[in-house]
Amino acid sequence: ATVVAAASAVALVPPCWGFLPSQSAHIVRSHAGSGTNADAASSTPSPLFVATSALVDDPTFTKPDTLNDGMISEQACTDAASLMRRVNVPVPTTVTATGEVGISYIHWPASPAAKRANGGATLPIVLVHGFDSSCLEYRRLGPKLAALGIDAYAVDLLGWGYSQLEGVESFSAQAKVDALKGFWTAVGNDAPVCVAGASLGGAAAIEFASANPDIVKGSVFIDAQGFVDGVGPMAMLPKPVARLGVKVLKSVPLRSSANTMSYYDADTYATDDALKVGRMHCLRDGWEDALVSFMLSGGFSPSQKVAQIEAPSLVLWGRQDEILEKEFAQRFLDTLPDASLQWIEECGHVPHLEQPEETAKAISEFLRSDKFGGITSPAASASGELIGGLESDTVKIVGGITGALAAAAAAATLGGAEAIFGQIF
Repeated sequence: ATVVAAASAVALVPPCWGFLPSQSAHIVRSHAGSGTNADAASSTPSPLFVATSALVDDPTFTKPDTLNDGMISEQACTDAASLMRRVNVPVPTTVTATGEVGISYIHWPASPAAKRANGGATLPIVLVHGFDSSCLEYRRLGPKLAALGIDAYAVDLLGWGYSQLEGVESFSAQAKVDALKGFWTAVGNDAPVCVAGASLGGAAAIEFASANPDIVKGSVFIDAQGFVDGVGPMAMLPKPVARLGVKVLKSVPLRSSANTMSYYDADTYATDDALKVGRMHCLRDGWEDALVSFMLSGGFSPSQKVAQIEAPSLVLWGRQDEILEKEFAQRFLDTLPDASLQWIEECGHVPHLEQPEETAKAISEFLRSDKFGGITSPAASASGELIGGLESDTVKIVGGITGALAAAAAAATLGGAEAIFGQIF
């Protein structure tokens, strides 16, 4: 059973996690003691959204107690969790029969004084996390953006983080994008916004931005996955086998491997707290079903949509990223119609966690550049609260951190694992 589960986990490692073949093989060999590519599912139009008229909190939601239940001592995590909220947002009826679903998020509002002190209001930014992560991934970046006068929203992708898991028909890539759109409709009233995605969150941000050019007026890609479609062999696995693999993905050894590989200064940042933050949401009832649903659906298909994003874009890349090749940073620059690239020094795959101050500064300078001079109209949220148009929502950045972990699951497939990794990547 262990070999079968590990073999399943190998197939679960999606291309979007960004591991290089050599890294995947190394993880397989180092954990060996511990078992046909599916076509990438392209996004298809969904039924019309069921309209909602007010921002409604999900009465079933309880904020995660990261300090006591999670035993996480990092103050930034405690502070971020205390701000978390889950609201019902409109989605197609293919996602839920009711036409709405609970999406969790954290809002770090920028004060008028902070905006004035930093040169005025900007577009709000929505921060999108990576594979099987949560909005807590932005616990360090969000407050720094707000201090620089930028309204920041870190949002959970449907099926991950602390989003609704019960009563959901689909957790596919398309369902995730639909829920992201519903989130900004409900919370940001579809006002102009900048979306930011880290690692696999970049793929979600690409799909959202390319489908909504009238809303997304800026984009930030942080060590993002944008040029590999689908989830590899996973979509072909029988559901019971896929479920065994998913169970392996939340194991401490796998999460620890991903945690370590994500940072340049692993001694400082790959802590027990970091491991617990990235794993806590996996212990929720329904997490396994949600992840299996996503993997069997085929995953995101961003590669052909990058060139469709005409809004100004900023590509941020950790100079010492050992998860995604540096060539991808240049490829974004070559493919996006209007993009600039900035390297984050002494930084691995997660600049928003390892170098949050430099990351926030780069985003602030980008959003206050002359590229955005004409975007200033305010927007009223569905809840009746005024959100300056330049301070709407943003997209989450996080990503690759949890991505790294499943590669460790490649463990027990031994020699066969390397072959599978070679095929995926």
